[in-house]
Amino acid sequence: MMVVEIIGGWMLNSMALLADGWHMSSHALALGLALFAYAFARRHAANDRFAFGTWKVEVLGGYTSAILLLGVAALMAFQSVERLFTPKPIQYQEAILIAVIGLIVNLVCAWWLKDSHGHDHGHGHGHGHGHGHGDHHDHGTHGHKDLNLRAAYLHVVADAATSVLAIVALIVGMVWGATWMDPAMGIVGAVLVTVWAWGLLRSTGKVLLDAEMDAPVVAEVREVIEELPYEAAISDLHVWRVGGDKYACVLSLVADAPVSADDVRTALGIHEELVHITVEIHQPQHAVV
Repeated sequence: MMVVEIIGGWMLNSMALLADGWHMSSHALALGLALFAYAFARRHAANDRFAFGTWKVEVLGGYTSAILLLGVAALMAFQSVERLFTPKPIQYQEAILIAVIGLIVNLVCAWWLKDSHGHDHGHGHGHGHGHGHGDHHDHGTHGHKDLNLRAAYLHVVADAATSVLAIVALIVGMVWGATWMDPAMGIVGAVLVTVWAWGLLRSTGKVLLDAEMDAPVVAEVREVIEELPYEAAISDLHVWRVGGDKYACVLSLVADAPVSADDVRTALGIHEELVHITVEIHQPQHAVV
């Protein structure tokens, strides 16, 4: 449907239809990249070259697609502004028909995904950890699948809303002769794609640059160290993301009294987002790792 709307918008001179198609493409790229990342991760699950797994493939793909989408948004905005000043005859009836079909497709997909989301819940189970605490939480793919379904549902709903705007713009232009509505909708679509792509660029860029020392988990690590039953000061701390909501942590402590690195790891283990913890303890004249 995305391809039909883009080609139809181009051939029928409708920037509203074209914008709807490109907005749909931004979400299709996101979902396609997620699918590619899952396939890549499964294929290379046993590859030891990836120290923390293959999750960043999805992040790298998202960053690349965001850059491409910013270029698309700029082209959409340029063409829409050009059409405002030099309008072309729009084949309204054909464009409205394609936009309505696009809306129907989005609504059907939204209904399908909402139904799947409502019946595919994560299955929690209690278990004990080696560091001495028990929890009840989702594990494995069930919870992640549920979140991905929700994301897909929200994408499709947003596309449906854009389709409605395109239909309104085309009907107003056809009935009342307000030809400026069509390129104006193209500008709105360009803005929507820009906002979405810019947000994706910022979020993926932070992960790729390991610029997440302001994440809540960092403050949680500091709180755990402050609550230890002995005096220990953080001399070095590095936290970075290695999965969707999973982090690795390298921590160096300075302590006068004997401190066990295993005890520190156990204390930090209450935060399940920390999946890889390295602790180094410096004491007078020697260090314990």
